[in-house]
Amino acid sequence: MKFLSFEYQGKETYGVKVKREEAAWILPKVFEAFGDADYPKTLLEGLQKNAEIDFQEAVRQVVSKAEEQGDKESYKAPFADIKFLPPVTPTNNVIAVGRNYQEHAKELNNEVDRLYVFTKAPSSLVGDGNTIPLHADVTSQLDYEGELGIVIGKYGHKIPKGLALDYVYGYTIINDITARDLQKEHLQAFLSKSLIGGCPMGPYIATKDELPNPENVNIVTKVNNEIRQDGSTSDMILKIDDLIAEVSKYVALHPGDIIATGTPSGVGAGMNPPVFLKSGDEVKVSIDGIGTLVNTIAE
Repeated sequence: MKFLSFEYQGKETYGVKVKREEAAWILPKVFEAFGDADYPKTLLEGLQKNAEIDFQEAVRQVVSKAEEQGDKESYKAPFADIKFLPPVTPTNNVIAVGRNYQEHAKELNNEVDRLYVFTKAPSSLVGDGNTIPLHADVTSQLDYEGELGIVIGKYGHKIPKGLALDYVYGYTIINDITARDLQKEHLQAFLSKSLIGGCPMGPYIATKDELPNPENVNIVTKVNNEIRQDGSTSDMILKIDDLIAEVSKYVALHPGDIIATGTPSGVGAGMNPPVFLKSGDEVKVSIDGIGTLVNTIAE
């Protein structure tokens, strides 16, 4: 299944992609008609309740009932009529891992000798199709980083590596927008990576069954349809289970938390000469099995 959050007819809601259609089942409406009255009101709440009920199975059951209805179209929202939101807004900061691809670290002259973790504020999150401010008042070096995002499905602290994948609900796409000049000036990454619009995410959360081999999928980033990054998650230094086990040694993970796993080579700062984002640029990040995240730099 591919879950999403969106705005439709003036209301924020969430749903699951209709198979073979550019539309979403409006899950609150479907649950109200065919499910338990105590249904999750947001996607985050659905992930949080997953420990009590099998959220994915509950969705499957009510959608199956909706599909049998003569008025089933009334339970759908066409993508042409919605505004995509970040699929989930975690209660914690987005956890991000840097220097997890050897060639990317090399292109920015960074050493890969230890775990490098930073966070991005939830206020930086935007959905697919949304614009990203240029932030010309604070930076002249806005850059992109296409990444696979891990979506945590249940609470865990000090998670053993052998059990780490049991804590994954699914995967999403993240564009780790970064102000390179601020990153160097501040000698840390939080502010330079937490600008408003600095964490595009989506368009979906693909459940684990949709992405059975997450450590062997392609990541392609295009700027104005020019391929800039063309990598594979198989090149990650620390794998998904490594990251979950290592991060959870220190930080308790909760349902809906996001871990961004790092980016392949090909960022603007690594080009010769560097090429940073400018007004009107369109950035597309595609990952096999999830989809394509598209955002435009504001004019």
